[in-house]
Amino acid sequence: MEATVRVKYKDRKKYFFLTSPFQFKVFLESVAKKFDLPTLDIKVYDETRTEIDDEAFEYILKQQDIGVLEIVIPTASVDDSFSSSTIGDGEASSGSDDTAIVIRNPSEKRDAEDRRLGRMIEDILKSSPGGDKITHEYARTKTLSDVRRRDLVKILVAHLTNEHGTSPPRRLKEEYAKGIICLFPYLADPLSKLGYEHFYNAEDGSGYLAWRIKTLQKEVSEGRMKRSRQLQTGGPTSHRDPLKEDIQWDGQQCQEAIALMKHSTDEVVVKEKMRLTLAYRQKLLHDPENSADILSVFPRFLDIPGLIDQDFRSLFGDATSAKMLEKWTTNFQAKVVTQCRGLTLTGDVQDLIQNAEATEVDDGWDSDMSSMLLLVHLLPPSSQGRKRPGKISARQACDSLVKFIKIGTSIQGHLDNISGSLQPYLLAVGAKKSMIESYYIVIDKHALPCKTSTSLACVDELFKAHFVFGTRYCQELTNVYTFLQTTVYDIDVENTKVNPRVAELRARMQK
Repeated sequence: MEATVRVKYKDRKKYFFLTSPFQFKVFLESVAKKFDLPTLDIKVYDETRTEIDDEAFEYILKQQDIGVLEIVIPTASVDDSFSSSTIGDGEASSGSDDTAIVIRNPSEKRDAEDRRLGRMIEDILKSSPGGDKITHEYARTKTLSDVRRRDLVKILVAHLTNEHGTSPPRRLKEEYAKGIICLFPYLADPLSKLGYEHFYNAEDGSGYLAWRIKTLQKEVSEGRMKRSRQLQTGGPTSHRDPLKEDIQWDGQQCQEAIALMKHSTDEVVVKEKMRLTLAYRQKLLHDPENSADILSVFPRFLDIPGLIDQDFRSLFGDATSAKMLEKWTTNFQAKVVTQCRGLTLTGDVQDLIQNAEATEVDDGWDSDMSSMLLLVHLLPPSSQGRKRPGKISARQACDSLVKFIKIGTSIQGHLDNISGSLQPYLLAVGAKKSMIESYYIVIDKHALPCKTSTSLACVDELFKAHFVFGTRYCQELTNVYTFLQTTVYDIDVENTKVNPRVAELRARMQK
C-alpha cells in the first residue's frame, strides 16, 4: 500500500511517496531533510484540529477516507498556523512559515454523515477499555473474531444505554450499526440491502446490538417485548413456476400422464411426463389440503433417482443447479475450515477439521461431508424460545443433516422408528462413515434414493428437495440452509430474512 503526500513549506512544494508500514518518525525525518528544516519537532493535525501522534499515524493512512492532514512547526501557535493555510484545498498562504502537507487517497470520499458515524464509533472505542484491541485486530486481519465482535457490541451497547437509557430509540441503534460498517467496512454483509442489518435491523429489531440491549433490559412486559415479524417471502415454501417456457400439461392430459407414471418404471418416459407435469405438481404442493399426498400422486420419486434434480433445474435453471458442486470445494470449503479454527476446538470439531483437510479418510466422514458438518458448527441452532425445547448443540444439529446406519440394517425398520414430524435429512448406508455405499433422502417416512453416492452431491440433492417438495427448513439447520441458499445458490437473496450469524459469516466469506 502506498500513500502520496504533498508537502508545502513557504513557497516550495514537494511530493513524498510513503509505503506501508507508515512510520511517523521516518516521515518527519524525510520532510526535514528535503526542506532542510532545523528541527523535527513538528505536529500533525486532522480536519478537526485533533493532534495525530505516532500511534495514530499508520492507522490514519490506512483509512479509505483520511481527509486532509496538516502539520505545523510549533514556533507559531497552533491557531496561527491553521489560520495561515486552508485545510482541504492543498494550498497554504504564500506568507506562511508553516509546513503544510496534504495527503490524498485516490478513492472517493465518503459523505459527511458516514464519516461522522465512523468517527463516533472510533471515539467510543478509543475511550473504552479493550477498544484498542478491536481496532488493532481489524487493522491486522480486516475482520473481527467472535470474541472481538462480542467485545465491540458490549462496548457500544454500554455507551448507548449509558447515554440514552436501556430503551434507546431505533434511530440511534441504526446509527451505531451503520457507524460500525463505516469504520470497519469489511464487516458489511455484501448480500444485504444496507450491509449492517446483522448488527441492527430496523425492520424487525433484530441484530447483535438489539440482542445485547435486550439482555440488559429488566422487567420488561411481554407486550413490549413482542415485535411484529417480517414475513419471509423467499425460500423453499414459495410458489414457483417453471423457469423455462416449456409446454405444461393440465386437465385431462395431466391426469393421464399421472396415471401412466404410477404403473411405468421406464425412466425416459417417466422423466418426460414429470417435466410436463411440473406446474401441476407445484400447484399441488402449495395446496394445504393435498400437499401431503405428493409422493402417492407421483410415486416415481421413490424409485427413480434424478427426478429431484430435474425439477430443480426446471425451476431455477442449469447454472443455479450446478453452483454447489462448482463452488463448494473451490470457494467455500477451505474458508469454512479456517473459520472453524476460531471456535472452541472440541474433539468433534478437531476430527471434522482433520477429515475436511484430508485427501483420504479412514475413520469418520469424508472431506466434503466433514466440511458441511463444520458449517453446522459455524452456524449452530438459534434459541427456540421459552415455549419450545431448549437450544440444542451443534453436534445434535449435525444429526438432523445426516444419519448413518451400517449395511445390513433394515432401512424400512429405520423409517418405522421415526417418531414425530421430521424435515428431510440424509440417510447414509455403508460399512462405516468413510465408506458409504448409498445415500437416501428421508422425507415423510419415505427413503428416496439419491442420484449418486458422492456426499457433496447428496447434500446438494437434499437442499434441492426442500424446493422441489415445498418443505420448510429444519429448525436446527435454518441458519445452515439459508446460508447455502443465499450465498452458494444465490436464491431469493433480497427477500429472505437471515440470522445475523449468517450475515456475519457471509461477510467473512467475501474476503
